[in-house]
Amino acid sequence: MVLNKAARRIPLATQRVVEEAATKLGYFPNLQARSLRSKRTHSVGVLIFDITDPYCTLILRGIENSLVDAGYMSVLADLQNTPKRLRQCAQMLMERRVEGLIAIANPLHLGTDLSMVIKQFDIPVVVIGSESANARYASVVADNRAGTWAAFEHLYDLGHRQIAVIKGPKVMSDSTPRWEGIQECARSKGIQIDRSLVAEIQGRNSSYEEAYQLTERLLGKKKRFTGLIAFDDLTAFAAIGALSSAGRRVPEDCSVIGFDDIPGAAFYNPPLTTVCQHLEKQGVIGAEMMRTLLSPEAKRPRKAMHEKVEPQLLVRKSTSPPSQ
Repeated sequence: MVLNKAARRIPLATQRVVEEAATKLGYFPNLQARSLRSKRTHSVGVLIFDITDPYCTLILRGIENSLVDAGYMSVLADLQNTPKRLRQCAQMLMERRVEGLIAIANPLHLGTDLSMVIKQFDIPVVVIGSESANARYASVVADNRAGTWAAFEHLYDLGHRQIAVIKGPKVMSDSTPRWEGIQECARSKGIQIDRSLVAEIQGRNSSYEEAYQLTERLLGKKKRFTGLIAFDDLTAFAAIGALSSAGRRVPEDCSVIGFDDIPGAAFYNPPLTTVCQHLEKQGVIGAEMMRTLLSPEAKRPRKAMHEKVEPQLLVRKSTSPPSQ
């Protein structure tokens, strides 16, 4: 009863003796046996698209911290940037009787596959990185439009008018709203974006190599641009590398802005101006939603939970007014 945290009528002194004896003997309750009786595993499945991606690691840290505090254990499944692994990984998690599922959506186009998982296994689901269009699952997402609007406006206020853009892959749910935020801000300022200065990542996810090549292509067009908005921080790092190799200084000859604020952005050379979307906070919010969905009160009808996190522009040394 003490080890099951059900010792309400047992004196505290006796509880301490039991706990000390368990520690001395190295005894731990058998969670599998306990779950057979209680029909609860106190585990939550976490689907991530790439464990090596800093975007995932920051969100995962927020998830872990919140779940551990509530006595839940996360069971991790890495899709390794392969959408076809979704069903297989989901099946493996369900076989381990996870009580809920948290999915980090980007860059996966989960769509129908995720809906089938939700329908097939009938457990609470929280998706981080993709806004739900229905009440089937809870969702947490950054306000991508607001983030890139702030990025474009920052360059405009510095005096930039010729601005290049490296868009994200079409398969990523963040790509469209980020591009829309740039376009909307440009229209509001009366700026026409030169389509020849817009490049798009073709892979499933951003990569340093491809972003470097795209920046070289933009430079090869011999059209002047004094600012560049990158899809994410990794793309921005590559852009800075390509610009430097071409003899263009950042920010003196070209200002560069990223998106995410991954570890290392503040210590890059130069320190990167970027849009912080509070990744760890998104993980915490997603885990708190899951805790709510798994609580006894969740059996009552409740309104679907959806939260949009407001991003923050962090101005560092990769942006400055354009040189004359």
